Amino acid sequence: MTPVVVLIGLAALALVGSSWLLNRDALRAAVEAQIRAVTGLDLVVKGNTDISLFPGSYVSFHDVGLRGSGANTDPALSVDVLTANLRLLPLLLQRFEIADVMMLRPRIRVVRDITGDSNWTPFIGTITRTMKPGADNQISFSEIRIQDGILTYEDPVRQITEKLDDIDLSLAWPSISRSFGATGQFDWRGERVDGSISIGDFLAALSGDRSGFKARLSSAPLKLAFDGTVANRTSLMMDGTMTIDSPSLRNAMRWTGQAPPGSGGFGRFALKARANVVGASVALTNVNVELDGNIAEGVMTYANSGRQSLQATLAADSLDFTPYISTFRLLASGAHDWNRQLFDLNSLSATDLDIRLSAARMTIGPSKLGRTALGANLRNGALALSVGEAQIYGGIAKGSFALARADSFADVKAQFQFTDVDLQACASELFGFSKLSGRGNLGVSLSASGSSPYGLAQSLNGTASLTGHDGAIAGFNAEQLLRRLERRPLSGAGNFRSGSTPYSNLNVALKFADGIATLDDVQIDGPAHVTLTGTASVPAREFDMKGVASLISADAKPGFELPFVVQGPWDDPLIFPDPDALLRRSPATAPLLKLDALKDPKTRDAVRSVIERLTGKPVDNAVPADAPANNAPADAANAKAN
Repeated sequence: MTPVVVLIGLAALALVGSSWLLNRDALRAAVEAQIRAVTGLDLVVKGNTDISLFPGSYVSFHDVGLRGSGANTDPALSVDVLTANLRLLPLLLQRFEIADVMMLRPRIRVVRDITGDSNWTPFIGTITRTMKPGADNQISFSEIRIQDGILTYEDPVRQITEKLDDIDLSLAWPSISRSFGATGQFDWRGERVDGSISIGDFLAALSGDRSGFKARLSSAPLKLAFDGTVANRTSLMMDGTMTIDSPSLRNAMRWTGQAPPGSGGFGRFALKARANVVGASVALTNVNVELDGNIAEGVMTYANSGRQSLQATLAADSLDFTPYISTFRLLASGAHDWNRQLFDLNSLSATDLDIRLSAARMTIGPSKLGRTALGANLRNGALALSVGEAQIYGGIAKGSFALARADSFADVKAQFQFTDVDLQACASELFGFSKLSGRGNLGVSLSASGSSPYGLAQSLNGTASLTGHDGAIAGFNAEQLLRRLERRPLSGAGNFRSGSTPYSNLNVALKFADGIATLDDVQIDGPAHVTLTGTASVPAREFDMKGVASLISADAKPGFELPFVVQGPWDDPLIFPDPDALLRRSPATAPLLKLDALKDPKTRDAVRSVIERLTGKPVDNAVPADAPANNAPADAANAKAN
């Protein structure tokens, strides 16, 4: 132990003694020359220079600027204090070698030109030369530390400006080995980011040759890691395993300057894939991606050549799209009116998409789908959705949906064919009409334009057709009503809005024009035969229809017929028989319609006035030949009671 202590003491005495004999100007010039040789940047010292040999051996330059030579004289790097720590043993031998460099409050400026080069390109070329074996100005120091730094990046061509604040970074400079490492922290867009980079062969990487590369970035909105290789001969090329994790993809997109689509979903996100990067394009294979609990596998491609584009082909066992449509409502919340909130169509123009999805099960709001294959294409603000085949409502659905943006308006076109579906589930979920049951086929071809769901309803055009079998229409029992009114035409005090009308066959044909649906052909066949004509207002969600219901006799011939009216809201329409027909069929009132039989003119005029007020029609003298006579007493009693 004693010889070691003596040796250290002698070294200290030699260092103290040499400090008196040291040429400080030569030391400063040597340090400046080494920094200039390594970086290729001219060192411009505007402030004081501190030189210490004991107990610490260093040279500190205050208010330093490092700038490139030639025409570009703007400082690429400005430092409040640049400290070069010296190696002790070479210093005792009057040789000046830098051990490491520390920069306090540096301001780093990176500017790219139209060719893709930057003001740091000469530095990269110089550092590549100095690192080559046998170079004249071999790098001597092995570490550069940055404390409380600021980095600004400017790309005038692509109009990009970024700023990193509060940079605390340590660069493991490869003075001995060929590897390079950087670890530290910095602030970007209000978030603290921890990062690390490791390059297996730094010289090869600087020369553009392939080298091992590992990178990790960790922040509250996003975590990213890459492990593979990197090369940069003519353009950046990377190949390896990439993982991305985020508690909220929506927040991560906002943080990185991307506009998230819509206002629902895009929460928990995780991705792991084999990544191949060429320039601004990223090809992902062996993709395993999770978003909002949906897990899928496949391939993806992302490119950013002035406009972002994403292509993907993914397969999943189960997909739930409810989070993405949860904020979109056709009907106003808690009301039976169309939603009048304006569409937000800005997200349609942010990115181009071309996605193919297949799933064994799919959920879209209240709709449950079986095996489904669909494609979505978004380009220049126009969305096209195609459904190759979807198992839904117990049947099959095929079709397409197109949405185009025109200023603040949405142009919508939809063509769908539902085959052998459960009509109750289909009509309830698609149109909000829950009074129809049975099975059948539904075809729609519709178009509309508007700035809200209500606007779309006002401009709805197109056609729809429905064929059904073995079902019922809730709200009234046509057969029961007809048989009761056949016996007692004026027994109208009963409830017409109860029960249901069964049918064996149902045929409906509609035409839409500016939000008004016209019933071209509606026929209901069952114990009662029903035909309907009239209109339905889509914006007002109201019926205004007239129909004729008739009993079918045992020999399949129409029997008793009764005109009726359907009016009111879709959810709860009023259904009532034509009073004129009931008065004409009743033995109690039919004779009154033969006004010529009344001898007194005053009595005849009074009866005429009452009948016209009841029926709303002018009275003639005709009495139906088939008006029954056997129920006159009962109908007279009912007429008196009513």
